[in-house]
Amino acid sequence: MAESVNISELTFEMTKKLKFYLSKLVEHKGSDLHVKTGTTIRGRINGEILPFSKEILSYQEGLTLAKELLRGRFTELVEKKNIDFTFKLNDEYRFRVNMFFQVDGVSAVFRTIPMVLPTVEALHLPLVINSLCDLSRGLVLVTGPTGCGKTTTLASMINRINKTQKKHIITIEDPVEFIYKDNGCVVNQRAIGQDALSFSDALRAALREDPDVILVGEMRDLETIETAMHAAETGHLVLSTLHTVDAKETIGRIIGMFPGSEQNRIKMSLASVLQGVIAQRLVKTVDHGRTAAVEILVKNARIESLILEGRETEIPDALKEGKEVYKTQTFDQALLDLYAEGKIARDEAIIASTSRNDITMALDFYDAEKAQKGNRKNDIPNNIQELKAYDNDIIDLKK
Repeated sequence: MAESVNISELTFEMTKKLKFYLSKLVEHKGSDLHVKTGTTIRGRINGEILPFSKEILSYQEGLTLAKELLRGRFTELVEKKNIDFTFKLNDEYRFRVNMFFQVDGVSAVFRTIPMVLPTVEALHLPLVINSLCDLSRGLVLVTGPTGCGKTTTLASMINRINKTQKKHIITIEDPVEFIYKDNGCVVNQRAIGQDALSFSDALRAALREDPDVILVGEMRDLETIETAMHAAETGHLVLSTLHTVDAKETIGRIIGMFPGSEQNRIKMSLASVLQGVIAQRLVKTVDHGRTAAVEILVKNARIESLILEGRETEIPDALKEGKEVYKTQTFDQALLDLYAEGKIARDEAIIASTSRNDITMALDFYDAEKAQKGNRKNDIPNNIQELKAYDNDIIDLKK
């Protein structure tokens, strides 16, 4: 099985079938296609995995598909047991792919990547994110669970910088997803494995490549985190991701990764360089789609003090109280806004919240206020009618 692939022997019939299912995924606005040996092909639509056919993918068909897609890299899959790559369907859609072996044979997951670059406005993200893009230095983190749209948010930020500034952007990704053409900026994109050995190695090299903005696809280890913080300290804007649920946990996770003897130094460094945290959760909308609920941390004197003093448990209160002045917000505030806009149902807001008790109280208060305003509006026509009747009586008396 580890022998090299003879391309002349391949018919690429399996690739044709794959393209059909990927087109079906795009048509239904799905996020992921699951191809697994021994079962049917399925797609994730609005967060749920649904069958796309009744046809079972055989062991041999799975191997053939792997050979057709990987060609010369097939031996790499056999040796490493999994591999990351990208697959282009057409001029509008590409897919980030992870292919791997499992007990029944080969499986693969295809994540949708639109070729059209997103914008902060089109994604309906808080507009304060644009101001984070305009920073000349510091660390900005986009966080959340897998599949919550972190990469898409980062793409909207790089897209804005590329359109509005004249800088050198270096992206370090595994693999490269969105493709940027030089606009106002020079954009160099490096894929781990293909163009670089590791995130930490590529990040160290980036500091010698005259960058203004560095995107690190993921801060996976201590060395990458420390190098990213050093880059931010030395006058670069560093954008990256972490798999943390909110701003408070993000700060705690970074500090906690370092030995106890180093944590005071890291608190000082992080308090200095951290400019923002964009934490995301996808929630179901009333029209059966999905949208992002976003917690926003923007650096200010209070946030800096809380990090320095190790009081990150107080960060949610600081975000809540800073909404009007600093445009910060908690998840619960974001969910309440989505509910007020009619985008999500009350139950969805409660399920996705950080504190169910707090958001239930906030929703109750909002509903009561809305009902009270509605009653006042209903009173207005009656009052006008009464006023007109009164005016008519006055006119009759004058006659």
